[in-house]
Amino acid sequence: MDIGLLSVSMNVYSTKRLAEEAEKLGHYIELIDHTKCSVKLGLGRPEIYLGEENVTNEFDAIIPRIGAKVTRHGAAIVKQFEMNGIFSTARSLGITRARNKVRTLQIMARKGIPIPETLFSINPDNIEEQINLLGGPPVIIKLQEGTQGLGVILAESKKSAKSIIDTFYKMNTSILIQKYIEESNGEDIRIFVVGHKVVAAMKRRSALGEFRSNVHRGGDTEAVKPTAKEQYIALNAVKYLGLGVAGVDLIRSKKGPLLIEVNASPGLQGIEAATGVNIAREVILFVQKNGGRRK
Repeated sequence: MDIGLLSVSMNVYSTKRLAEEAEKLGHYIELIDHTKCSVKLGLGRPEIYLGEENVTNEFDAIIPRIGAKVTRHGAAIVKQFEMNGIFSTARSLGITRARNKVRTLQIMARKGIPIPETLFSINPDNIEEQINLLGGPPVIIKLQEGTQGLGVILAESKKSAKSIIDTFYKMNTSILIQKYIEESNGEDIRIFVVGHKVVAAMKRRSALGEFRSNVHRGGDTEAVKPTAKEQYIALNAVKYLGLGVAGVDLIRSKKGPLLIEVNASPGLQGIEAATGVNIAREVILFVQKNGGRRK
């Protein structure tokens, strides 16, 4: 099988691991830098070019690894492959939905998936009322399209929350505000879903003096077995967003597990190291099972 791996560099751990496992399973895999791809529209069938090379029909499947800064362009390239009947481990619509935290949480709320109390607004005139709607401080303030813990701020007092929120509104930056779940104690659960199964899960703990548990923020990790409800939430969240491969982040609260985010391009390094699971192989096996069937 010929697989296109949409990523900016083969030096990235996750990209390298996927390429290694594809080759071990006897597949041809090629790096496609989606930032250098163009789509030609007009007469005849739309075509995808990597530089001057027409790659429209070169692959039986693609694995998108789309970075936050180029979400729209990357998703558009994925969409064009989809329109040519090529299997993708993540639908273009799923990628854009997952990147926008508000859109993700709106879908989850509509489908009955438990989430933290969340508020989003663009009104700078009633910030105090917005904070009160969440029960007062402390609150978590998040950029709607932040990744790896970037753009996530804990405001411990009403004064600091109002100052931060007001600044973001004046910068015309899209944010959301969430109730701080104190009992989560700086921990969350990352559940890795491939197809219709949970293949690995890890608990992440925040570093000393840090409330964000992301590995990129220095958090510790360990393998964990998610509960039946946590697995149910993760599997359904991925299905509702239209993703085949995803990382689902949950926190444990007094009311049970709450979904906080879904990542359409989850990193492999931290979770493979913590769990010992060959997740890259699981992804390639998923592609092997589903790729090559033109729609």
